[in-house]
Amino acid sequence: MAKFIIAPHMRLHEWIAEEKGYFRDTGLAYEFREQLTSAAGTRHDLGNRVGAYQTFESGRTCDVSSACHWTVNMAAAAGHGRLYAGAYSVAPCGIYVAAESEIRRPEDLASIPISVGYQSGSHYSTLEALDHFLKPDQIKLSFADGLLFRRMERLFDREVAAVSVFSGPAYFLEQHGFRKIVDTSFMMALMVAEDADKDDVEKYLLALRRAQADIDLHPHRYTHHYRKEFPVRFHELMDTRLFGPGERIVFEPYTREMYLETQRWILERGIFVEGNPIQRTYDESIAEAGGG
Repeated sequence: MAKFIIAPHMRLHEWIAEEKGYFRDTGLAYEFREQLTSAAGTRHDLGNRVGAYQTFESGRTCDVSSACHWTVNMAAAAGHGRLYAGAYSVAPCGIYVAAESEIRRPEDLASIPISVGYQSGSHYSTLEALDHFLKPDQIKLSFADGLLFRRMERLFDREVAAVSVFSGPAYFLEQHGFRKIVDTSFMMALMVAEDADKDDVEKYLLALRRAQADIDLHPHRYTHHYRKEFPVRFHELMDTRLFGPGERIVFEPYTREMYLETQRWILERGIFVEGNPIQRTYDESIAEAGGG
């Protein structure tokens, strides 16, 4: 039988479950693939207008993967996997600027390019947050800087004015004095491969539930795991004792109402300029729960 493929994605849970044997305790036969580990962090640099949705279109190489719920929702509706409806998570995120920047308030971001990932969590969450401060034609997004670490690096090097980053990179920038202008924390969801074994998915989630309890109880015992996904350039500059717990998994349902409201918001904003990709209903898009 093929092994269940697990790929961490800038959160602590998979690293803790691997370290403490939680996956093995469930009887899960698995392979641990470190998808983001890269000396230069270039696996996150996908190019202009290539983001999380496009990685689902091209096919991810693991049985369960994570991304913002907007992307997972639309990708599942388009037939690129199935949304796991038994849990979601919330990632801390914000728009950051350098300490010396003249940008002080969200209103100061009017017409300022903000580096985000195309059709990724930073794209949607930046629009959602700035809706409360700026008119739509005042919000200027830049998709040219790839994904997470590339944006962080370009702000660190003072090559861009403002970026959206979440979890580990956000904590890193805060450690070095960069300022958060507005919080853009957002919901993430799990995408299950069409051919993934449903009982294996439940075993995987059981291990993550145990890891979440560990994080809640003693978060700073585990923040050293962030280093495993950061580009080597930044390792000596990181003090992970200053980092926070990051993404938190919420074991509550991703409901039909969430599914439909999310699609309505995305389509109203015209984010999918390529056209409406929705082909499946909620029931058709949801991964069947396992029996274990």
